[in-house]
Amino acid sequence: MTMKWYDLAKTLMKAQGITQEQLAEHLGITKGAVNHWLNTRREPSLEEIAHILEFLGKKNFSVGAGGLIIDDALKGNVAYVGRYKSGKKYPVLSSVKAGAWGEAVEAYTMKDIDQWFESDAHIQGDAFWLEVEGDSMTAPVGLSIPEGTFVLFDTGRDPVNGSLVIAKLSDTNEATFKKLIIDGGQKYLKGLNPQWPLVPINGNCRIIGVGVETKLRLI
Repeated sequence: MTMKWYDLAKTLMKAQGITQEQLAEHLGITKGAVNHWLNTRREPSLEEIAHILEFLGKKNFSVGAGGLIIDDALKGNVAYVGRYKSGKKYPVLSSVKAGAWGEAVEAYTMKDIDQWFESDAHIQGDAFWLEVEGDSMTAPVGLSIPEGTFVLFDTGRDPVNGSLVIAKLSDTNEATFKKLIIDGGQKYLKGLNPQWPLVPINGNCRIIGVGVETKLRLI
């Protein structure tokens, strides 16, 4: 099956409830740039197209001439053919609870860190990976971040409504991973799992990072 990449992207975004703002946040670019790409006023690179579709859950495809997406179900399991460009490596610091507040056990010196994962995301501050524990970010439909997923957090990015953030209690070493909701000036933390309720936040915690990328290791 072939179709234009932007038509496929818009179909996947609509099905998953992902907005242009959320896609822009993930890619580290402006909403205007995403709008230009999706409406063919500007053309992203092949690497950027692959990054967008992978974020939207499209796994088996190749990008052909003119931005055509070729479904590889009929011709092998080739995800993307192109020149490999390595990204920067960021440390895996600890685990974070995707549920109730839980202890965040952080490595204190670089020599204590034995895992480093690569990313080509646009990072605005210091960044680190955390492994998700719990099921509050596991959704039955749409965007879902299950237990065992590694999330890359950018400490220099400003959180906005809809950002996926790590929040840490001000007076303890406890943290949680949630979606930030801002409604009428009030801030809340919400799980992607609909069974988890909205939790209002105020001066009792601070947001220390915004999620920009996920990685799931199978072995």
